[in-house]
Amino acid sequence: MRSTPIRFVLAASLLAPALFAPASLAKPAPVAALEAWLKQPEAARRLDDPALARPLTRAQADQAIALLGAARMRSISGAAAAAIATKQITIGDKTLKWESKRFGDAAPGKRSLWISMHGGGNASAAVNDQQWRNQIRLYEPAEGIYLAPRAPTDTWNLWHEGHIDPLFQQLIDAQVAVNGVDPNRVYLMGYSAGGDGVWQLAPRMADRFAAAAMMAGHPNDGSLLGLRNLPFAIFMGGADGAYDRNRIAAEKTVALDRLKAADPGGYSHMSRIYPGLPHWMNRKDAEALPWMAGFTRDPWPKRIVWEQDDVLHDRFYWLEVPAGAAKAGDTMTAAVEGQTITLTGAVPAGTMLRLSDRLIDLDRPLRVIVNGKAAYSGKVARTARAVEQSLLERADPASAATALLTLR
Repeated sequence: MRSTPIRFVLAASLLAPALFAPASLAKPAPVAALEAWLKQPEAARRLDDPALARPLTRAQADQAIALLGAARMRSISGAAAAAIATKQITIGDKTLKWESKRFGDAAPGKRSLWISMHGGGNASAAVNDQQWRNQIRLYEPAEGIYLAPRAPTDTWNLWHEGHIDPLFQQLIDAQVAVNGVDPNRVYLMGYSAGGDGVWQLAPRMADRFAAAAMMAGHPNDGSLLGLRNLPFAIFMGGADGAYDRNRIAAEKTVALDRLKAADPGGYSHMSRIYPGLPHWMNRKDAEALPWMAGFTRDPWPKRIVWEQDDVLHDRFYWLEVPAGAAKAGDTMTAAVEGQTITLTGAVPAGTMLRLSDRLIDLDRPLRVIVNGKAAYSGKVARTARAVEQSLLERADPASAATALLTLR
């Protein structure tokens, strides 16, 4: 008879553990509110929901990144499944196709991605297709997904037209969400016209790559300033004189040397101009891959140099400007020292600082100085809204902000 109430108590404790759990084990209210928000259908989740506006501790912000990041990955995996299966992404009237190979056995979430752009350009589709097939066979990283995309057009500027940037952003997101790529280990490379693309894309998309290597390309009007936090390699045949490629490669090497000397914490680079070699470097340039693999991206650098190309971007590392506010040639420099952020150059009204404890201590007040004038002083709250807004822009939890500050 005595066993009956004992069984009842045990069953009750199993059915309702919260009734017997210490109060210290209960989930913090902001995290519980976020979990409830995530239980809604995705279409019903609103970014302005009060559940996302609650201030978070640093530990709670880490939980928010984990919860929201996992949900975002599931969403992108579903949306990108067909693209990954068919190996093509379409935005508007442009389609990016690719072939890929996998090397090594890194676990999901730890894999590297090597985007390798083919040459050709200003030629028939058949010629550019052949260049694409050549690129697929050209390099073999020790580990990772080696991916050779086919340019959406056959124009001379295959890889630096304005449609390339959003296609590559979407390609990287899909590979991160579906194929377990580490967003801090994405590498960019290209040969000939593909090298032209590296000169242009690497500075304007530097915040998405761990390192970049240019093989036998021409920079056209590409700038080096945006490479401050992106290790960059130059490979050129010493006898590759068409369009002055060899001479310009040597000049750009000297320019990077000067940038490095003036800013020792940035502009990591290497250069190989092989004496006597023509446009085809006989695969000597494959030494780029182990050099590149030695770098991982820092999504929260303490110093940023952002120069706008003719293809404009609204976001670069932890800086964001309002849509339509930037123009070609605008340059903004940002630096963090202690609890002070200093911005100089073209800083439009409405510039947003995407903040994280990896950049600054959000439990303490911070100061922002813009072109010598105080622009903000105080604390900025961590919120799940900041995390979700970052993830909606990119499937990149490593660069997700936990607090947002808009400068007026």
